[in-house]
Amino acid sequence: MPGSRFRSVFAALALLATPALAQEAAWPNRPITLMGGFPNGSGVDIYARRLAEPLSRVLGQPVVVDNRTGAGGNIASEHVARQRPDGYLFLFGTAGTHAINASLYRRLPFDVVRDFTPVAILGDVPNVLIVSPERRPNLNSCQAVIAAARVRPQAISYASTGNGASTHLTGAQFAAATNLDLLHVPFRGQPGAVTALLAGDVDVFFNQTGPSIGMIRQGQVRGLAVTTRERIPALPDVPTASEVCGLPGFTSSTWYGIFAPPGLPAPILARMNAEIQRAIAEPAFRRWLVDDQGITPPPPTSPEEFRAIQERDIATWREVVQRSGATVD
Repeated sequence: MPGSRFRSVFAALALLATPALAQEAAWPNRPITLMGGFPNGSGVDIYARRLAEPLSRVLGQPVVVDNRTGAGGNIASEHVARQRPDGYLFLFGTAGTHAINASLYRRLPFDVVRDFTPVAILGDVPNVLIVSPERRPNLNSCQAVIAAARVRPQAISYASTGNGASTHLTGAQFAAATNLDLLHVPFRGQPGAVTALLAGDVDVFFNQTGPSIGMIRQGQVRGLAVTTRERIPALPDVPTASEVCGLPGFTSSTWYGIFAPPGLPAPILARMNAEIQRAIAEPAFRRWLVDDQGITPPPPTSPEEFRAIQERDIATWREVVQRSGATVD
């Protein structure tokens, strides 16, 4: 009775599929972890904690931020890449972790495309060149930084949040564009780099705008130039690098985005994408992004469109890395 056998097989398969479908339908029924690869107080951490609040409300479960730092975000990325795609672990990634690192590191323990599910893009993130007015009063403009750096090789040092981070590569881009030999001093995250800048252990820092805006407004640091084509609303008095550094067209910005392990079920992916976009589209959240973080909110973007942006930027940053000579060494 071939027909009976086929019906039995289909019935068995249906029984196997039912628990998985039920789990997806019930998602989420326990806390969700949003993992970051950078320390508390970094731009990634600030955004992740702000995003976790509305997501916790709409999903009905706590969204807990867990930072596993080191290796330019690669430690957290590798951990997420190896986990089950059950919808309870997501990664707060960046263009650094999921585009730049593909060129900066000779060997990564994961594939930045194949080993992740892109969920949602979170916005465009520029950098701003900052100095300590107390420790470096002579470096009161971008041209003053350039002049000081021309005195001798590595006369000017720049901090970064780690090898391969956008803060590293922006400094390398700047050095290549100005034909300067700057000394790169990597730290394990933004707080350490800022501490070194304020202590006078390093000269300048191409930091992300989010953690820098408050310090600039309070006078702790001086903003010399933003790395965007136009001035940003959050720092209207800080000129662009094109305006004051003698670098027409100079830009350097990255993005933030949410990723999951490979194979995230389509219903969970669709809902998480929708809830994230709904959260960042709220007027109060958008004002926070633009006015307090200097981040340009993204237009509505599907996971497939986010993947296309990531793949485009892998190629774009590969050219930048090769041209600038930046390495993780």
